Amino acid sequence: MLHAHQTPAQKRKTLRQALSRGDLLRLPGAFSPLVALMIERLGFEGIYLSGAVLAADLGLPDIGLTTLSEVSSRGHAIARVTNLPAIVDIDTGFGEPLNAARTIQVLEDLGLSGCHLEDQRNPKRCGHLDHKQLVSPEEMAQKIRAAVEARRDPDFLLIARTDARASEGIDGAIDRARRYLDAGADAIFPEALANRHEFEQVREAIDAPLIANMTEFGKSELLDAKTLGDLGYNIVLYPVTSLRLAMHAVESGLRTIAEHGTQRELLDAMQPRSELYDLLDYESYAAFDRNLFNFRLPQK
Repeated sequence: MLHAHQTPAQKRKTLRQALSRGDLLRLPGAFSPLVALMIERLGFEGIYLSGAVLAADLGLPDIGLTTLSEVSSRGHAIARVTNLPAIVDIDTGFGEPLNAARTIQVLEDLGLSGCHLEDQRNPKRCGHLDHKQLVSPEEMAQKIRAAVEARRDPDFLLIARTDARASEGIDGAIDRARRYLDAGADAIFPEALANRHEFEQVREAIDAPLIANMTEFGKSELLDAKTLGDLGYNIVLYPVTSLRLAMHAVESGLRTIAEHGTQRELLDAMQPRSELYDLLDYESYAAFDRNLFNFRLPQK
């Protein structure tokens, strides 16, 4: 109730322990605390906050327009309600190395368990679009070193994302990944790999935790969790899945209302009030004030 029972330090330690066991951790994207509660209820191992999703939810394209305040505020709201570790996308770190360093400390203070920093040049774009431009490996390594130096909790997970596959090929992406690990990154996120063979190539070359991005309608083959686990990947992200599902349902429902003037035929497609209140743990708030939950819920 109100907050998660696990402290931020406990959640970070849980994440580190799971990575050390070699488990494949499944992290669906959450665009709100309510979605995070559902992810936890359904037995996933972590929560992911996508920069593209947050930008879209704010009505913006994914080109680096969101701010540290916006991302950290949403990240805190999501991390607060769940006992699962939450990892957040910080794009290019909101500026230069000093900005990236400050970002790490802000995220630590707000209860996040980790983040990933990417090597694109601003204005950045979705990792599955063409014509991305990258900073030099040296510039990215400088940001990583600044983030490592700023980190106070050694269990906070620092992930380096490289978008080099598109412009420098697999060999270039692998070379950058090694440089980023040398700079102090804990894990590597090779963005927009094309197929199983490329995922396998990166795994064979990199001796560190690896993140796979299984976003829909992108450049990567959608590999299932068993395949990714067999390949030796450690975290799989489903960054935009919940938002795509929600927006499709919202559009369908609103069209029905616009055409028929009522939502009556949509009731079976909705989450009933009783299930929403159960997910929110509404009844337990009565322990604080018996007058909060002194009514009966309808059956549906």
